[in-house]
Amino acid sequence: MKARKRYNLVLAIYPSTRGFAFVVFEGPLSPVDWSAREVRGRNRNQRCLVGIAAVLERYQPDALVLQDMSLTGTRRAHRLRELNACIGELADKRSVPVFAYSRAQVRKAFEPFGLTSKHFIAETIAKHIPAFDRHLPPARKAWMSEDARMGIFDAAALALTFFQSAAGGGQEAG
Repeated sequence: MKARKRYNLVLAIYPSTRGFAFVVFEGPLSPVDWSAREVRGRNRNQRCLVGIAAVLERYQPDALVLQDMSLTGTRRAHRLRELNACIGELADKRSVPVFAYSRAQVRKAFEPFGLTSKHFIAETIAKHIPAFDRHLPPARKAWMSEDARMGIFDAAALALTFFQSAAGGGQEAG
């Protein structure tokens, strides 16, 4: 029987059109820090990478969790796919293992809780981790753009998928 590797600090990063969000966990229900950072103007990817490098340097995580943005994973904008790849390279340079999960894998991880819409997943996270409750945005109407705080819940969902995965960490990316 292969022993599970223990990851003391797990960092999940979710790039978005507005910037990026991250959550640092010590365990499945133990967040240490989280934030949604908005980045506007030119060179957004480069400026996001500077902020992400600072987060990596500050926490020195044992594992990094990203969204699988490959063609078989989750389709995202070209700029976000490039940013995601650069985040993975930053982690590789620091010898941090990178794990990636598609949107479908995240939904599957949350199936036991009921519905798997993005907002329901966020509500489930807020219910199980009270620290996130005050950050839960209201349900989005069809004409509304997504609330920037939703990125925190997307990052948290990735991290919780990591913790729930059968191998104790899922599949290592790239």
